[in-house]
Amino acid sequence: MTTTNEAIDIHVDGQSIAGTLVAPASSLPAVLFVHGWGGTQEQYLARAREIATLGCVCLTVDLRGHGRTEGQYETVTREDNLTDLLAAYDALTRHPHVDPSAIAVVGSSYGGYLATILSSLRPVRWLALRAPALYRDEDWNLPKERLNRDEIAAYRRTRVRPEDNRALASCAAFQGDVLVVECEHDAIIPHPVIANYRAAFDRSRSLTYRVIEGADHALSNQTWQAAYTSLLVSWAAEMILGSRTNGGAPPARARA
Repeated sequence: MTTTNEAIDIHVDGQSIAGTLVAPASSLPAVLFVHGWGGTQEQYLARAREIATLGCVCLTVDLRGHGRTEGQYETVTREDNLTDLLAAYDALTRHPHVDPSAIAVVGSSYGGYLATILSSLRPVRWLALRAPALYRDEDWNLPKERLNRDEIAAYRRTRVRPEDNRALASCAAFQGDVLVVECEHDAIIPHPVIANYRAAFDRSRSLTYRVIEGADHALSNQTWQAAYTSLLVSWAAEMILGSRTNGGAPPARARA
C-alpha cells in the first residue's frame, strides 16, 4: 500500500518537536475495462479482480446492446456506446478513493477502438488494447449492426493514416503508456490494423507490443486466455506499481 509522509510540529510545554505523519495514500489508480462487440463485462471480471490486488479500483461495464440491455443490440450506435463509456469513466473518477490523474483503460476489439477515442475526451494515463478494431468514421450514428461487414473487412486490410480516422488520431495524440496485444491467427482483426495502431502511437511515452501465439480473435482456448491475462496483469503491475515508486511517474522504458 502506498503511503504519504507529512512533516508536522507537535507543540509541548511552549515549544515544538518535529514529527512525520505517515498515512495510507488517500487515492488509488483506477482501471476501466471495456468488452468487445457481442461480449459482456463477465469477460473481464476475473482480470479486474487480479489487477485490483495491485491496489487499484476497477470497473467493468456492459455497454448498451449487451448484458441486460441486449434488446438494443440491433439499434445501438457507436455514439451510444461512446456515451456509455464516458458515463462509466465519470462514475469511476467520482469514486472517493480514485486518483483521477491515474486512470487506465483496458479494451478488447470494439472496446479497444472506443477506448482510444475516450482518451481524446477524458484524461487517460494508460491504455491496454487487445486486438483493437478499426472502423471508418462515416456512418458514425448508424446502428453498429447495420455497418457493411464486407466494407469493414476490406478497410481493415489497408494502410490508414491518423488524419483519416478518429480512433487513430486519438492514438497519435496520446502521450501515456500503451500495451497493444495481437492475436496471431485473428481472422477479424488482421495484422494491418495492428500495424496502423502501432504506427499511430508515435507520441506515446512507451509502447509495448505482444503477440499471443496461435490465438484467434475470441481467445477460444484457455491457454490463450491465460496468456492474455498474464500479459495484462504483468504490464499493469509494471506501469501502476512503477508509477508509485518513481514519484508518481511511470517507469522509464524503451518502446518494445
